[in-house]
Amino acid sequence: GLLTKLQTSAPTIQSLPSSNSFSQNIPSCLWKLGRLNHVAIAVPDLEKAQSFYKDVLGAQVSETVALPKHGVYTVFVELGNTKLELLHPLGEKSPIASFLQKNRTGGMHHICIEVDDIKAAVTELKKKKIRILSEEPKIGAHGKPVIFLHPKDCHGVLVELEQA
Repeated sequence: GLLTKLQTSAPTIQSLPSSNSFSQNIPSCLWKLGRLNHVAIAVPDLEKAQSFYKDVLGAQVSETVALPKHGVYTVFVELGNTKLELLHPLGEKSPIASFLQKNRTGGMHHICIEVDDIKAAVTELKKKKIRILSEEPKIGAHGKPVIFLHPKDCHGVLVELEQA
């Protein structure tokens, strides 16, 4: 009856070639992409955003840290497997100020992915015609080198790479 009908109409599954033949066509990379470090959110009111994550959602929230070289105040919201970074403008030339002029209520600003060798990543990405937004990595909020990739080369997403 029904069981026989289900068994005969089930799609067949093809297996992929063995991993050995698959990897022969992939050039070895000098660097590896790691885990998602954080998702950054630009906020027009840092205290309200901090309070929302801490008092309403019960998250562990860091103190506010000023990063004048980046033109931002940052607050990190700890999650089980990653973090949220709340960004607020610091100074007139802050990239977050211009973002908030276009997005008055705030919103996702960038994602940050760890890499095991940021210099090798930058070299290879430049060869692949991915635009890097600064000449050299800068020290980011975690005290590690970071670099940003142009969103037009990353399907509309500003991508930050951070040395793991």
